[in-house]
Formats: sequence, C-alpha cells, structure tokens
Amino acid sequence: MSTADIAATRRIEAAPLMDGTTIRDLYVTTPLMKSGRNWTAWFGPLISLALLAAVFVQLGSVDFPMLLGLVPRTFTFWAVFALTYSLTPLFDWFIFNRLWSIPAGGLAALFRKRLSNELLLGYVGDVYFYAWARRHVRMDGSPFGAVKDSAILSGVMGNVVTLAMLFFTFPLLSSLQLAIDGRTLGISLGILVLTSLVPMLLGRRIFSLPAAKQRLVAAVHFARIVANLLLYALLWHLMLPDVAISWWVMLSTVRLVLSRLPLVPNKDVLFAGVATFLVGREGEIAEILALLASLLLATHLLVGLLLGASGVIRRRIAA
Repeated sequence: MSTADIAATRRIEAAPLMDGTTIRDLYVTTPLMKSGRNWTAWFGPLISLALLAAVFVQLGSVDFPMLLGLVPRTFTFWAVFALTYSLTPLFDWFIFNRLWSIPAGGLAALFRKRLSNELLLGYVGDVYFYAWARRHVRMDGSPFGAVKDSAILSGVMGNVVTLAMLFFTFPLLSSLQLAIDGRTLGISLGILVLTSLVPMLLGRRIFSLPAAKQRLVAAVHFARIVANLLLYALLWHLMLPDVAISWWVMLSTVRLVLSRLPLVPNKDVLFAGVATFLVGREGEIAEILALLASLLLATHLLVGLLLGASGVIRRRIAA
C-alpha cells in the first residue's frame, strides 16, 4: 500500500458518521466507563466498606491463637490450603484473561468477587466484578454477557459433576440409610437435571458468548470443580495422614454431592455422619472438619480485611 493509500484510509477512518462516531471507534476497544458519574464509580468502594463491616462483625467468632495451635505447621499443608483457597479466583482469572486479556491485577478484583459472594450476599460479587470490568477492561461491548455466561456455566458444570458423582456414590449413600426420604431426593435430582438442561436447550437465547468460548468456559469450570474436590481430599489427608487418601477422595465426592442437592436439610450433620461411617474415629473427624471450616472463615476475614482496607485507601488517595 502506497503512502497516498494509507493517508486516504486514515481520512476515511476519521470521517464522522451520522451519530458523530468514526469508523475507527467501531473497532478500537476502550474501557466502557471512564467517567466517575455512574454507579460503577461508587460500587467498588461500597463493596470494600461492606467487606470491612462483615469482617469486623465476624472477627470475634474466630479464636486465632487456638486455630493456629491446632492446624498442621508443615509447608505442604499451607501450600495446599493456599492453592485450594485461591482456586476459584485463579480459574476465573484464566477465563477472563482468555476472553478479555485482563491483567494480573484483575486477580484482586476476582478475590473481592469471591469474598463478596461468601461474606455478603450470593452473586453480589459477580455484580461487583461486572462493575470493575466496565471501568478497567478494554473490550468490545458490555462485559455483562461474559460474566452472566460464566456464572451460569459454573452452576451447570457443578450440577453435571454432581450428577456424575451421584451415580458412583448412590450405592454408598443408599446403604447408609441417611435421613433423606425418596421424595425429597427425587425432587432435588429433578431440580439439578432441570437447571442443567434448560440453559443447554435455550443456549442461543441465554448465552451471549460464541459457542467455542462457551466450551472453553465450561471446560475451565469443570477442571476447577474436579481440582477442588481432589485438593480438599489432600487437605484432609494431611490433617489425618494415617487414613488412606482414597477414602478422603470418596468423602470429598460425597461432600460435593450433598452440598449441591437443593432440598436436603442438615447437610453438615449428614456429611459428618458419612465421614464417621467411612473413616471412623468420630472425635477426630468432627475436629478436623470444624478446624478446616474455622480456618477457611479466618482466611476469608483476613483477606477481606486486606482487600477492604486497600480499596478504601486507594479511593482516598485517588480522591
């Protein structure tokens, strides 16, 4: 292409269209919101303040010295725990990096997303991440479709893995004579199947991403769920190493199945009963399950405190 052709092309690209935009504007991606005059400007700081409030409300419920005195002090345990805790933000970052090429700094936003869902209200973290993406990510169109599709596909893959694992664990669960009547179990399974099939059958109306990207997102969520299952089994094995890890894998599978059945009551009690049946040693099983739950809550509070404080400080500096 000659110099004259290049100059002519640039003049055409810069020519204003009827709405005042140019052809170049149609393919140059920019953050959707640069101005602070929209709800995305204050939603991030509001989440930071809400995280701080949630941390201070629950801070007294954790005995940190006692907790640190009971958990294993090996590097392997803490490395596996850190990986398990970071699994969801890391896999989410991989998804949105492939979709939008978000920077490594987006990990902090994804940790806030997870903590907001855990400590505040379900899916408020997804709203926060949507607001963050509108202000910080260069993309074509709105990020709402990708955030929505990822959340739906995460739920669908969770249901798919649960149904598959239920097929393998059903003989065990039925032999335990758990306090789950057949009608409740049937309705729960029906809900899982229905909520898995509907998005697939109405895919073109529900999903915004192209089919290839939908498959990518679904595969990443599937890998995350399986990795989480195996890492929890490894954590329990590290806390009670004289029990074979294969039993912990089975127990982690049962935990996933019970957690996903929507109408089953007293899931923690049922899980503790299954754990005692599989592994025995009732006192030790109850202790490590309670210990790991307390450690997870303590980590939520510490990470929430750091992220909430950093968000407030950054906002004050920017102001």
